[in-house]
Amino acid sequence: MPGLVAFGRRWAIGSDDFVLPGAFELFVRLVWWVGILAVYAVHKGQFSCPGGGLLHSYLLVLLILLASIICVLSAVVYISMQGTISNPGPRKSLPKLLYIRLVLCLPEFFWAVLGAVWVSDSSVHCEKTVINVIIGTVIASWVIIIFTVIGVVIVFDPLGGKKTFYLTDSLNRNLESSQSGQLLYNVKNTATRVWEKRIRLLCCCIVQDDDHRVAFTSIAELFRTYFSDTDLVPSDIAAGLILLHQEQDKMENCPKEPEEVLCHSPSSLVTDDLDVELENAAHYMLFAAAAYGWPYYIYTSPFTALCKLSGDCCGNRPTDSDITGSDRHNFHFGSILKITGLQYRDFIHISFHNKIYEIPFFVALDHRKEAIVVAVRGTLSFEGITQAANYIYRKLINDGILNQAFTTAPEYRLVIVGHSLGGGTASILAVMLRNSFPTLRCYAFSPPGGLLSKSLADYTKHFIVSVIVGKDLVARLSMPNMEDLKRRIVRIVANCNRPKYQILLRGCWYEVFGGDPDDFPTELDGRNQDALTQPLLAEESLMVRRSPSYSALEDESHLNSPPQYPHLYLPGKIIHIVEESSSKRLCSSDIKYTARWSNERVFSSILISPKMVTDHMPDVVLKALNSLSQEPGSCISCQTRECNTNLVQP
Repeated sequence: MPGLVAFGRRWAIGSDDFVLPGAFELFVRLVWWVGILAVYAVHKGQFSCPGGGLLHSYLLVLLILLASIICVLSAVVYISMQGTISNPGPRKSLPKLLYIRLVLCLPEFFWAVLGAVWVSDSSVHCEKTVINVIIGTVIASWVIIIFTVIGVVIVFDPLGGKKTFYLTDSLNRNLESSQSGQLLYNVKNTATRVWEKRIRLLCCCIVQDDDHRVAFTSIAELFRTYFSDTDLVPSDIAAGLILLHQEQDKMENCPKEPEEVLCHSPSSLVTDDLDVELENAAHYMLFAAAAYGWPYYIYTSPFTALCKLSGDCCGNRPTDSDITGSDRHNFHFGSILKITGLQYRDFIHISFHNKIYEIPFFVALDHRKEAIVVAVRGTLSFEGITQAANYIYRKLINDGILNQAFTTAPEYRLVIVGHSLGGGTASILAVMLRNSFPTLRCYAFSPPGGLLSKSLADYTKHFIVSVIVGKDLVARLSMPNMEDLKRRIVRIVANCNRPKYQILLRGCWYEVFGGDPDDFPTELDGRNQDALTQPLLAEESLMVRRSPSYSALEDESHLNSPPQYPHLYLPGKIIHIVEESSSKRLCSSDIKYTARWSNERVFSSILISPKMVTDHMPDVVLKALNSLSQEPGSCISCQTRECNTNLVQP
């Protein structure tokens, strides 16, 4: 729902978000109140000890104060349970209850201080049990106060001031006003700065230089633009993702209509044998993973990696002229040796130079495949992929690195590999080098989806193979897909007739323990197709301004007008690896995989799953490829299974 408005500003919390935290605090307060009442009843009339009079008054007032807080909390929880996400009407009295609860914080704070003073008073010689109870009460009071302050800081929205909140109305009243234009400019700048601070906080371990600041600003502008037209709080997004996941699972379990199944056989561009490509991909994924250096090696071997690196890496180092950048303790290069199984003499060039657009890479001789391998590490920014590819291109060509490699092994062919954004960088680099090296091959593992235009993506099918595992999020990332996801979240959240706390509780149970997806009723049920193309009033209430996705929804002829965002695609031919048994839980063993040739239409929508992030991890990709390359018959050829199903979104 729209964020809660209190004290003249919007907060990053909804009026229906107080059910679970309020119920937990209510439980603690009830147990606390019962305990204090029991102590008071047992020791009533026994407060004749030094300081006992003050103790008697302290317990009596504390009981009354706790009872008042319990009553207010009960009302807050009850009111917060009413209505639905998009219908906050039954909860309109909640801000007043929160004001009352805030007022009660003042005597609670004063009483916590008084209790601390009383406990620390050396002149008090009352019964030890009573003193321990008071100490527990003081500790509990301070813990609740501290967590309340932390909660307020978390839900504080720096963009929730009056000017920002009423910006839309101001602009609608006077679109020509220069004051409104300046206000809009200031709000956008403020939003960008807020997102930039959040990103800097997440990336606090990265050295802050000019290039990083440029990247952080570009990412912040992207987030600001993406979230600028919605009035959703984080719990709304979580509820939307839960609903979409269960809806998606229900559709996957339903039998597909014939028109919902896209059958295709291999075209002339995909005549390579799938088994051979999978074997090659499993081999070259080691190089792509090795580009991450010691963090990946320690992540995959947490108990033995440090001992192995410390024991035998220092002696296996090429000459200093072969390495650029810092590699303290030789951990990066030692990890590369361990992961790839190569010898130090097989490396032509290694760069650990790591800036935002100047990323690490290495060039090595792969005698097993008779290839000169260029392995690329990823970059922080989508916009930096092209700049990073240009940087590596200049190093390879202008510094004579490839000339040196082909002088050493003239009969070898060039292979470029990378994972994630490194896969995107490797793809762009392969396009740049294709004319000079016609036999070049590129393996992009889990590359970003919004990378190449349609014509360029078709061109790269001659020499690039993309490998995607499961419901990998990054492989489906593009601005049209992100807009589509936002549209679907807003629609399903706005039209669900269940309270948010029920959605979250049942969703958590489903994600952890499985079972059948819940059949949440929505206002979309029973509506005709024409009505479904128009956003409901509930949906419009969650939009600060009209999103490009709604423009697309309202007019079916929008294809005749220029799209808000260009459609970009995965590079090259696509191998899609999926689990043979549909296990939707995060923790599962003995996973078996199948692989098939796929096409870009399969990745035209973001799929919600607990594994949408883990399927992207390099160790998961390597495990899947190794499983397929070691088990004959795991690949689905087009002779045995020619159909790929494409999930049709509502």
